[in-house]
This record gives sequence, structure tokens and C-alpha cells, in this order.
Amino acid sequence: MQVVGLFSGIGGFELAFSRAGFETTMLAEIDPAAAAVLRKRFPDVVLKADVADVRHLPARPDVMTAGFPCQNLSMAGDKSGISGAKSGVVEKMFDLIEASRVPTVLIENVYFMLQLDRGNGMRWLVERFERLGYHWAYRVLDTSGFGLPQRRRRVYLIASKALDPRSVLFADESQLNPPGKPTLEKPLGFYWTEGRSGIGLTIDGIPPLKVGSALGIPSAPAVLFPDGEVLMPSLSSCEELQGFPRGWTNTGEVLPKRPEWRLVGNAVSVPVAHWVASRIKTPGAVLEYEQKEIVEGKKWPEAAWNVSGKRIGVSASDQPIVMARPSISSFRNGDWTRLSDRALNGFTDRVIAGGLYTPPGFVDALRNADRRVGKAA
Repeated sequence: MQVVGLFSGIGGFELAFSRAGFETTMLAEIDPAAAAVLRKRFPDVVLKADVADVRHLPARPDVMTAGFPCQNLSMAGDKSGISGAKSGVVEKMFDLIEASRVPTVLIENVYFMLQLDRGNGMRWLVERFERLGYHWAYRVLDTSGFGLPQRRRRVYLIASKALDPRSVLFADESQLNPPGKPTLEKPLGFYWTEGRSGIGLTIDGIPPLKVGSALGIPSAPAVLFPDGEVLMPSLSSCEELQGFPRGWTNTGEVLPKRPEWRLVGNAVSVPVAHWVASRIKTPGAVLEYEQKEIVEGKKWPEAAWNVSGKRIGVSASDQPIVMARPSISSFRNGDWTRLSDRALNGFTDRVIAGGLYTPPGFVDALRNADRRVGKAA
């Protein structure tokens, strides 16, 4: 089966689909740094510099993947919506879908798109597929349910004329285990750059990797370990936390503003995409789910479908399979770095000023942590 990738980033979809037995025949990516990674990792695949320059797709692709720009859709973006300057390039994607009649389309994007502008972005998206005669289904999936200690919830949408999209996203369901209460006995991940409105506290893992600052400053979360160390993962560890091999973004080229951090933060989590790809290749039997109404002018549910001319919301977990998740401690190595005095002091002050809940002893542990700049021992 053949797949083409638009807005390919550093190839998360493509790596996942290749592992599931697909052949990638074309990629498109406008970011020069991301394109450099694609050239290195997929040297035999046709690479287009801009989706806007793609006039037609290779003959008879089975699947199109698209992680179109989320800057106008995310909590961290400008929230201008699907028609924003960045996310609006999805119009070109629909032009190519209509012209090529690709049987199946897979889209990944941020969770916030379900509630942005009272759900109008999601409504616009599914209406476009409906007008082209596609059945669709989407589901919020969390990377932490696919064997990686990163809490990363993203919307995965399948639109297809070749298969029932529910047989991809709704043929599996696992029993979720509650994470328990955060204590200092387990590693605690958090956003050290925040602190007033939230810190993304994550038990034995990290909150979602972000894209970094415009100055190229790494934005990887920090982790307070039971031994009292407060460390930030290295780039190679962050690659692994997205499911890539260590060194995936190392192209040998010297680029300004350290783009690798941004590229990893923007990437599709490989094991999640691999599960979806495997189900596209081998669909399953659709399970029964509690159905719910999709209310006009309200945020959309976390899972829904339309396969019979009616949009239906359903109650489904964000972790459809049971996969053992390693501790974040297993990713810790000598490349992780300690935060500086300034970073830890600033974060601690913001947490106290914001009156946020933290586990007993959390703030004291930060105050007592070794703050020497440099790599961990």
C-alpha cells in the first residue's frame, strides 16, 4: 500500500507507516530544517518544498497523511482558527484530495481544535469531507497509552471511501488505570517555563513536548526525580519520547536557532501513528460505544463519527490499547541537564504566587535541588 504525506514535519507518519509495511511515494514540507531531516531519512522519496506547489499526487496512493500546521489551533497559538494564515493551507490539501480521489486520509492535530471557536474549526473540517463523499471518524489519542511516558493528547481523524473509518479507530478499547495521586516517591514532570496558571504536572512522565521559543531556546519540560534532582531531558531523549530513534533530527547541517527542538515538539508520536497505520492495513470489528449528541455551537466530543449521514459523538477513552509504559527514569542519562538557579527560582516563585496545587514537599524539593548549570552526574 502506498502513502503520500503532506505537511510531513520530520516524518513521524512516514516512519510509522513504513514500520506497518506501507511505501511512501511523496512528501511535502515547507520548513527547511524539517525538509533536511526528510532528505536524510527518506532519501529515495520525492520531496516537494511546499504543498502549494503540488499540482497532483503520485498515481493511485492508498493513503494521504497530513499533520497540517496547528499554530492557529493550539492553546499556545493565536487561536485564529482553521482559516488562520498558517492552518488555512489545509484548503490546498482538499484541492488535492478532490483531484486525486485518494481513498483514505489521516489527519493529526491538537486537541484544542475541538473547542476552538465553539467547534467551528472541526465542523468546517468534517463538512469538507462530507461534501466530497467521505465517511469520517476521529478520536483523541494519548501518547502515554502507547508505551511512552509523555502525556500528549492529539486528535486523529480518518476520512475514507475505501473502509469504515470506525474499524480503524474504534475496534479497540482498553481499561484505563487511574494514575494515582502525585507524590515525591515517583518522578514528577512539569513545565518549568510556566507556573501561574498551570504547570502540566505529570506522574512518572512529562507533559506534552512543545516547539520551543522563537529564539530557539529548548522548551523541554523538567522532571523532579525521587533522588531530588531536577533535570531537563536532552534532545535525543525527547526524540525517543516521541518514538524516534536517537539522533533522528541530526542531519549534519548547522542551522540557526536550534530548530531540532521545534521539530521534535511539532512531530507526530510514532507509536500512536503506527497503531493507526496497522489498523488501516488490517481493520477490526467496530465495538459498541455509548453515543452522545453533538451540540451546535459547543465544543466537539473527544470521539465521533459520521458513516451514515449523521454525526454521532461517542464515549471512548484516549488509550484504546494496553501497552506497558516505562518510567521516565529509564530515559534519564548523562545528557540530561540541571536547571539554573534563575530558572528554578523563577518557577518556584510563580507557583507560590499563583497558588497552584502541588504535592506535599514539591516546592521544598525544588528549593533544595542542586541548581548547578551543567549535565547531571
